[in-house]
Amino acid sequence: QEQLVESGGGLVQSGGSLRLSCAASGFTLDDVAIGWFRQAPGKEREAVSCTSSSDGNIYYADSVKGRFTISRDKDKNTVYLQMNSLKSEDTAVYFCAASDYSDSRYWWSDPSLYDYWGQGTQVTVSS
Repeated sequence: QEQLVESGGGLVQSGGSLRLSCAASGFTLDDVAIGWFRQAPGKEREAVSCTSSSDGNIYYADSVKGRFTISRDKDKNTVYLQMNSLKSEDTAVYFCAASDYSDSRYWWSDPSLYDYWGQGTQVTVSS
């Protein structure tokens, strides 16, 4: 069964850091693009970052550039999102998702192009 499981969320003060993990089972991350999305109450789901081994693309939303870093551990079949200098505006449920579409440049921020989703992990930043 193909699954993604997020972990690492929690409560952190403004300016602090968290590292989210996205562990894949049933498929290898070498074959897919992994995107991180977030959704705050009353807002639409927002693309945060994406990494793809097949086409070599890495993307970040403007709101997180310079603060968040996406990476992957091939041996653990896990993708990470390191979040530094957190702000209250970063408070949301964070999801990871997988897609096997090619040329992610044109679709990385579109949730409908991702096939598998994790359950989400809550990130709360207090001010």
